Amino acid sequence: MNNDGQKKILVAFDGSPSSRNALRQAITLGERRRRPVEVLAVVPDYEGDLELVGVSNLKETLRGPTDRLAAQAREVADSLSAEVDIRVEHGEAYEKIIDAAKTDDCDLIVMGRRGLRRMERMLMGSVTARVISHSGTNVLVIPRDADIGWENICVATDGSQYSEAALELAIEYARELDGRITIVAAVDSHPEYYGGATDFVDKMGEKATANLRDAAGKVKAAGVSVQTLLLRGEPAQELTDMAKREGCGIIFAGSRGRSGIKKLLMGSVTEKIIGMACCPVFVAKSRD
Repeated sequence: MNNDGQKKILVAFDGSPSSRNALRQAITLGERRRRPVEVLAVVPDYEGDLELVGVSNLKETLRGPTDRLAAQAREVADSLSAEVDIRVEHGEAYEKIIDAAKTDDCDLIVMGRRGLRRMERMLMGSVTARVISHSGTNVLVIPRDADIGWENICVATDGSQYSEAALELAIEYARELDGRITIVAAVDSHPEYYGGATDFVDKMGEKATANLRDAAGKVKAAGVSVQTLLLRGEPAQELTDMAKREGCGIIFAGSRGRSGIKKLLMGSVTEKIIGMACCPVFVAKSRD
């Protein structure tokens, strides 16, 4: 198969069970979409005093983890009889991942998510958080034991250009992979949040309903089956509970991105969804 000129899927790999599963899922997606898969493992630079630990040959010392990561990635690919490009680099992980996605013409970065306990699931890994914040490339975050399901695709919408980008990509994937779309809007109606201002909550509900109607119209126009749901409560919690209840195989959500120090402070609805969801989360970047 000739992949010249095709966009690639980049998999961030560190040898962990979550990254192994991410690679398996990426390979399957690449086969379905006829996209080449590239694997990048990053070994942190050693900053200690090599003389103090009795290391005389730096090149030979660093080759150990490099060869080990490459072999682990190759093992996963071989188990699926897949051809993938594998490379290992040294440096800051998130920077190398972002640079590779840009220079290698990748339109999707796939990363695994660790954590089984509730507190671990609520926290996104620092590398993943930085990649999402700093990169202009779409990012797919996959929990350790999750498979990507395309039959029922959930899309979170708030009417912004960022959720519009998520919807456009969800439609593209649904049409190509024969899925249907569930569009969800959530209104945080907790009385303590709005100080009992019921009129404001009602207006928020009306706006969310209008956003759902507009989004559903676009999906229908693309020839994709669609349903809409309006949820009330804490958005991330309500959406992830709904996704589990409705059997959604993937959630599409937009990401605003940040500048300066805000890029290091995660906490938006999308980031909470990533930490709480049992299914993969596709973080779409605005195309403008």
